[in-house]
Amino acid sequence: MTWTSSKYSKNQIDKAGEYLKKGLFISPDYEESLEILNNFRTCHGYPINTFNATLRGKLNELNKEYFVSQRLKRIPSIISKLNRISGMRLSRMQDLGGLRAVLKNITEVNKLVKIYRHLPFTHQLINEKDYINNPKESGYKSHHLVYKYCNPRNPAYDGLSLELQIRTKLQHSWATAVETMGTFLDYSLKSSEGPSEWLEYFSLVSSAFSAIEKTPVIEKHSKIKIDTLQKEVRKETQRLNVIQKLNSYKIAINSISSEAKKGKYYLVILRPSENIVSIKRYSQSELDIANDDYIKEERMITPENLRQVVLVSSSSLSTLKKAYPNYFLDTNEFIKYLRKV
Repeated sequence: MTWTSSKYSKNQIDKAGEYLKKGLFISPDYEESLEILNNFRTCHGYPINTFNATLRGKLNELNKEYFVSQRLKRIPSIISKLNRISGMRLSRMQDLGGLRAVLKNITEVNKLVKIYRHLPFTHQLINEKDYINNPKESGYKSHHLVYKYCNPRNPAYDGLSLELQIRTKLQHSWATAVETMGTFLDYSLKSSEGPSEWLEYFSLVSSAFSAIEKTPVIEKHSKIKIDTLQKEVRKETQRLNVIQKLNSYKIAINSISSEAKKGKYYLVILRPSENIVSIKRYSQSELDIANDDYIKEERMITPENLRQVVLVSSSSLSTLKKAYPNYFLDTNEFIKYLRKV
């Protein structure tokens, strides 16, 4: 397999990002900018793969109960972030390539974070955010480690940034519910965009869930007793008809995969208006084909043809469903924890 390397300068990459922010979908400049973005994004494939191997090795030493996934950031998410964060440049975006480790509890999360802090890496830890002990106002919780790739044996990818997210099953279920509800409200709730009642609801749930894991609540809820928060969650869950809504989002899986029983890469296409997700599988040697198909599917996204597309790596289809349940509209884990409240 041949890994993609960058064909463009940082200046060209940043200019492409600035043009894509304008949203001029039909023009030669847009097509060229999309090509530059796709090349730069695809370059992160090799570094992610090497990080994935290390991550699985450390997790196997630590615990067998985990799942790992890796993905290249979706173009709509990239453009949204460029518009949302002032001064953000495409060449400096730290999460174009991302890995996620989901573990059973806080103890395991803390162990893995400690391991990574002391790894004899040539890669440079350039940013760390502890959103578990300092949760976002939205209620989001996870531990983020951002590395700048550096490998003397393969310097072609030096300088690319990769983000590792480490979270618990409970935190993962919350994030899944936020994304699933956002899909049907047609708002990016995970980016704190959308109806205030839903944003406030999920922040309340996050703080109420804190009692289960004994983690800090959101700052604005810090002076409210936990039983008061839980009562408010129960009231709002009924008022907003949350459980019924989430249970009504049933998905039909339309597998358009090859005959291979297992794949290394999965292209997942969610069409929420039809409640259908299509999955195409690729072997490790077919990554170039997968990346080409990824960009083709993303080019089809328009305001009239809303869909969510992501290319991910996963050890199996069952692990894929666990890692990205929002693409299968599966909020059973979230509802299970919600019932505890």
